[in-house]
Amino acid sequence: MSGMGEDHSTSIEQLRQLRGPLIDVRSPSEFDKGHWPGAVNLPLFSDDERAAIGTSYKQDGRLKAIHLGLRVTGPKMAALAEQLDQYRGTEQLRLYCWRGGMRSASMAWLAQQIDLNPLLLEGGYKAYRHWAQSRFDQEWPLRIMGGRTGTGKTDLLLALQNKGVAVLDLEGLANHRGSSFGGLGLPAQPSTEHYENLLAEVLDQHRQQGARSIWLEAESIQVGRCRIPKSLFDQMQTAPVLEIQRSLEERVDQLVEVYGQQGAEGLAEATNRISRRLGPQRTQQALEAIEKQDWATACRATLDYYDRCYDHELARCPDRNSIDLTGQTATVAAETLVKAKLVELSA
Repeated sequence: MSGMGEDHSTSIEQLRQLRGPLIDVRSPSEFDKGHWPGAVNLPLFSDDERAAIGTSYKQDGRLKAIHLGLRVTGPKMAALAEQLDQYRGTEQLRLYCWRGGMRSASMAWLAQQIDLNPLLLEGGYKAYRHWAQSRFDQEWPLRIMGGRTGTGKTDLLLALQNKGVAVLDLEGLANHRGSSFGGLGLPAQPSTEHYENLLAEVLDQHRQQGARSIWLEAESIQVGRCRIPKSLFDQMQTAPVLEIQRSLEERVDQLVEVYGQQGAEGLAEATNRISRRLGPQRTQQALEAIEKQDWATACRATLDYYDRCYDHELARCPDRNSIDLTGQTATVAAETLVKAKLVELSA
């Protein structure tokens, strides 16, 4: 079975040119840690089964581990074949495991028995990770959208994206808005490993489309629990910055709209997490306002801290322009930036 993969495997660049189902046959925990975005998990082994086979390999050797693997997979071959059969009639079926070894080859053998013709990723997910991480070592035409908290940078980037501007949504891919309050009301974050995979896919898509500039929001290296790859972050640090300015009233209104529906408990917990940086007076002021559901006062109590942090970081960026977009919706502001030629559409 393992020899089959040698005749039906192909490189990641070749496999990326194809369309069709992408099947990750690794265990669920491996898949959850990180996978090729768009892949579906059809595990040959459960987490416990994989652990047992790995232990057998270390203690008893390769042949004993193979026999254990066969005993484990034998009873579920019919069920796996039924799951593979749902991809009949689709475009090219693509499979991968960790290193392009026995797991993907075995699943490919099973697929062939029901007259499917899969291709295997040469080198498996390990090769995909090498490809993803190599994206960040390339030079990218980055442009940074800066601005104090509440200036609507994310909404503006998304509006620009809808107009055809190349955007890398660091916060959207991380499911986090980048502050102590950033995870409220959002889905669970991906692992940093999978976050890197998502970033690599978007960057490569922009490369294929010939983007002359790629816009992303000013961030610290950590977006919640997701970490921006250092080589990409280093490029962000030297990229030109466009600072968005809005009135304090608009910023407070923006923050109330985003966070006012998140509930007092979550807001209080997030405030307490930054209490040492806010100081006792502002912390107390914010907590009292949250208890009264006075969201605007709560926002104002924390803005001074976030503004000081932002201004400190902005001082490190000599290559920057500013534009006041007070009174403009995200859609109108995007049109303003395009007309002023402060941003350019993708090629």
